[in-house]
Amino acid sequence: MSDNKAPRLRAFYDQEVVPQLTETFGYKNIMQVPRVVKAVLNMGVGEAIQNVKLLDAAADELTLIAGQRAMINRAKRSIASFKLREGMPVGTSVTLRDERMWLFLDKLMHVALPRVRDFRGVSPKAFDGRGNYTLGIKEHIIFPEIDYDKIDKVKGMNITIVTTAPTDEEGRALLKLLGMPFKA
Repeated sequence: MSDNKAPRLRAFYDQEVVPQLTETFGYKNIMQVPRVVKAVLNMGVGEAIQNVKLLDAAADELTLIAGQRAMINRAKRSIASFKLREGMPVGTSVTLRDERMWLFLDKLMHVALPRVRDFRGVSPKAFDGRGNYTLGIKEHIIFPEIDYDKIDKVKGMNITIVTTAPTDEEGRALLKLLGMPFKA
């Protein structure tokens, strides 16, 4: 941002979340308080083996969602039953940090997730044991940047939120205070 103002969610984290986490978990130093390090968006496009244009469309759509150019991922090994050879393009991903990450997380929690049909919250069990959270989305059209009329196929995506929290409990508390809508 050119006006040198922190994103809304980042300011909320600094002013509201840090004091609450410090009080809840009894941190003695501000550097102990968990923070969000990065958000990784990943879209696997298995059909790209037959049609490479699907992968280009997925990369363009992920670029729109993230506000940062998507990277094409290639297969690491050959799998004959999938007709997949090493080095073939199979997906696309983006790693967001700092300002873009905060803007994306704000959009995800307060705009995109509430647009999901019959939304009752995200699973509080999708933590990896080290405070990181992974969320699967079945339809990428929940993001406001995607024009429903211009897409050829509805795709799913994974979003991994990496934190410095040492435990799942602390990571869950961090994301809950930031506004992640967990199921009750």
